[in-house]
Order: sequence, then C-alpha cells, then structure tokens
Amino acid sequence: MKSSFLSRAVLLVCLAVLSTSQAQQPDEKNVAEEEKKLLDDMEKIGWVREGAGDLGGVAKIAIPKGYRFTHGSGTSRVLELFGNLPQPSASGMLTTEGFGPWIIFGYDDSGHVKDDEKNDINADELLALRREGLAESNKVRKERGIHELAILGWAMPPRYNDSTKTLEWAVRIQNLDGTGGESINYETRLLGRTGSMKVQLVCGPAEFQPLLTEFQKVMGGFSYVEGQRYAEFRKGDKIAEYGLTALVAGAGVVAASKMGLFGKLGLVFAKLGKAAILLVVGALAGLKKLFGKIFGSRQPPGE
Repeated sequence: MKSSFLSRAVLLVCLAVLSTSQAQQPDEKNVAEEEKKLLDDMEKIGWVREGAGDLGGVAKIAIPKGYRFTHGSGTSRVLELFGNLPQPSASGMLTTEGFGPWIIFGYDDSGHVKDDEKNDINADELLALRREGLAESNKVRKERGIHELAILGWAMPPRYNDSTKTLEWAVRIQNLDGTGGESINYETRLLGRTGSMKVQLVCGPAEFQPLLTEFQKVMGGFSYVEGQRYAEFRKGDKIAEYGLTALVAGAGVVAASKMGLFGKLGLVFAKLGKAAILLVVGALAGLKKLFGKIFGSRQPPGE
C-alpha cells in the first residue's frame, strides 16, 4: 500500500477543504516544534496499547499490534487538540503512534434499529436525499467562507449484511474549488441491541479498495459485549424511531464548520503567513508529508 497521507486516513468523519491563497516554503524548525508539542500533548491523554478497548461499556475492539486506544473522553481531547469540536457521542479511538491513522467509534443509543427495510433500500432515492442534505450544509459552508462540496455518486451503494447486522455505503465527494479534488466517504453502522456503532473511512478513489481491506481487518476485532448484541433484543427495549434507510439518508456529509478547522494546523500556517491549501479532518500521516503535499506537487485529493 503506498504511503501518502490520504492512504492512511482510516476513518472518521473527514473532508478535504481547499483554499487559493499564495504559499511560501514552510519554516521547518517551527513545523518541527509544533509537531513535537502535538505529540507530547497527545501522549498525555493516556493510551492502552494491548488487549481490548472498552467502547462505552456496550462493545469492545481488539487493539492491533502497532495501535493504541483511548476512551471517549480521550477521543474528544484529541479532537480538541487539533481544533475540532469534542464529540460527546465518541466511545473511543484507535490510532497508530504519531499522527494517525484515526479510527473513531461513536455509539448512538437512540434505540434498537429494526432491519425490516433491508429489502427496500433504494440507492437512487437515498442519493437524492443525501444531496438535499448536502445542499443545506453547503449554505453554512458558504457563509463561513468554506468551499462547497458535491456528491458525484455512490462508490459503494448501500448494502446490508443480514448475518453480521452491518450496514455500509460509500459516497464520492468532490470539492467545488476548481481543482476537481475527489475523495471517498465510506461509512458503516454495526447494529446492536440498544443502538448502533458508527465508524467512518475517508480516502482517495484509487485507495478505497486497499484501505477498505485494511479497515475490515481491524474491524474484525470489534464485538458487542454480552447482552448488547442485536440478537439479544428483548420485548420492552427502546425501538429507534428510524430504520436502515434513515441511517443512510440522514448521515450526510459532515461539514468542516461542524467538525472545526484543525485549529492547531491552522496556527502553524498562520504563524508562517500561509493558508491551508489542503485540510483533512480526521487523520494525518505526519506534518512533513502534509507540507510536502501542500507546498510540493499540490495534488488534489485522490491523485
């Protein structure tokens, strides 16, 4: 698997945002100092490097070799360190040493999701609904001076695995900034007794299949604890007010205005008099590689 910062962006809630400002060569000393400070601050959060990570008491994830895990509060702290809003629904995070990749888990406890719509998933209708949702999100992005996005189509139409009670889909996202930059936004929902676990992967089009294979290997270590499995639903348990189609239609594309603008990296650019040409919310393969992409070849996402 090639080693670009996009090819290692396993997860979460991420979008590429581009700006047209002039750029100069970065000050490597300042970049190194910021990088070290971020690494030190991340290490202070507290990590578990073996065994299994507890996902809010409802599920667990095996910690693969080379990965580390932090709980929900630690996850929110990581997000805040990078200028994002904390996620109260975050259950935990898996990441390698350094700056990524990130795999963020978030549990929605709004009730048992019935899968009686599993044979009625209409990909065309759901794509239209997602585009409507993105149109509203783009209004906010425009107000805040952030480039708008477009949904080009499905990279993977919604599909439901009845044996594992897993719903997954992937959407092709394009940045409307004139560069034609494209990324794949893959999402999965693992249904449980009282809700569903959300996990997300974002990458370039050419990297989708190799990354999906890697992601699925990691997710092979996921399991609900006894009493929280989908099949353990009992009469009287809370029922979600939505079904499978609403999970897909309502997920939408997470706007950078909601997730924050990676403030720490923004400060690096600001101090150096630069503007971020490429902003990735969710994962980094390292600041040096990021700067190399930004001030070097200037490739849009997916190339």
